[in-house]
Formats: sequence, C-alpha cells, structure tokens
Amino acid sequence: MSDKIIGRNPVSEAIKSGREIDKIIVKKGEIEGSLRPLIKKAKNAGIPVIEADRQKLDSLAEGGNHQGVIAYAAAHSYAEVSDILLAAKEKGHAPFIIILDKITDPHNLGSVLRTANCVGADGVIIPKRGSVGLNEVVAKTSAGAIEYVPVAKVTNIAQTIEKLKKEGLWIAGAEAGGESMYKTDLKGAVALVIGSEGEGISRLVKEKCDFLVEIPMFGDVNSLNASVAAAVLMYEIVRQRQN
Repeated sequence: MSDKIIGRNPVSEAIKSGREIDKIIVKKGEIEGSLRPLIKKAKNAGIPVIEADRQKLDSLAEGGNHQGVIAYAAAHSYAEVSDILLAAKEKGHAPFIIILDKITDPHNLGSVLRTANCVGADGVIIPKRGSVGLNEVVAKTSAGAIEYVPVAKVTNIAQTIEKLKKEGLWIAGAEAGGESMYKTDLKGAVALVIGSEGEGISRLVKEKCDFLVEIPMFGDVNSLNASVAAAVLMYEIVRQRQN
C-alpha cells in the first residue's frame, strides 16, 4: 500500500480527517485556486510544506493526476512525548528514550525502532522537519517494531529536551570526543541522542545535552552507521541497568 496521497481533493480531505501526514509537496511558483487554502490548512495543522518543480511532482505521481500537490501519509500514527513518559511510569521503571536528531534514511529509522523494541526502550522522538517520518520503508525495516514502539514527532528537539530534563531525565549525546560509554553512568532516567547520518548532533541540541558519550573505536574506520551506533549505545544502557 502506497503512503502517497495524490491530488488536491484527496490531500485536502486527508488533512481535514486528521490523518497523520509527514509532509506535503507542492509545485513551485504562483499558488493559485484551491491550492492556496489547502496549503494554509496544512500549515495550520503543523504539516511541513515543501516546494518542488513540476517534473519532480510528475515523477513522484507516477502517472497520477497530482494537480500540483502530493502528500506523504504516515504508515503509523504518532504518539505524544507525554504518552511515552506515562508508559514508562505505568511499567514502573525509569524512562529510557531515544532522540533522533534529523535522521533522513528510512532504513536507519526502521533499524532504530527494531532495536529500541528489543532493548525495551519506552519510545523514540524525531523532529517534524528535516527527518524521515514513519513511511512504508521504515515500517518494513522495523520488522514489525513500528507497531510497538511509540514515536513522537516534535516541532523543536532542543525545547523537548528541556521538558525531559524537568521530568528528571539525563540527556546523553552520542558524539566522538565524549567520554567512553564504558566510563559513563547511563543508569536511571535517560534519553539517548543520536545525530544525523552526515552532520551528527546539531550544535544547539548538543549544547542541551547533559553529557556526551562515545563508542570506543579500535580499527581503521572511525565511525559507525547511525542505527548501529544507536544499537551499541542502547545495549550499553541495558547492560548498566542490569548490573
């Protein structure tokens, strides 16, 4: 099943119904007719609107009559950060959350969800902009974990971190140059921040972290894939919690 919604009326009705939509792509240039209120409706709903040329839209529509607009619906509904915290409280343990700072590869997000479920993490937080959402590739890569791991999509990661701190969580940023994960106390209520594939953790988000932690490297290659790094650190958190 495709996660694309093609055409003005179908997209408008999807927004109206409250369906989870990750982003809307509209044609570049002058906005006319029914496209103008549609874009306003999308922005009011907090849905990112991205411009693209007609050739790009034609390619994405694969022969469908897009009328200058294509929406990408989420393959699964999103949770609220408060839901994630409440779930941890109901389970009777300190919250364990993964924050992904602009991960763009759906395979990485799917892999993170799969590992998060395996380690018993309470949820994953992603930003509304600059990040892949819960699409069909993510769902497939997660091997079913998308059904069990709550994912919250937030407007501002830095502000969300501040809220988590007020809830008693320590924020650990995965970053080369931080303290070795074997020497860092990762017990208790913790949120692990994983940066984007190319840039790592953004400056503002890094400043909000309580501390930085790194995975020791002993070979010739000095970096890991984002989802692999997340998995290694998640299991170190589990190891420390077990001791």
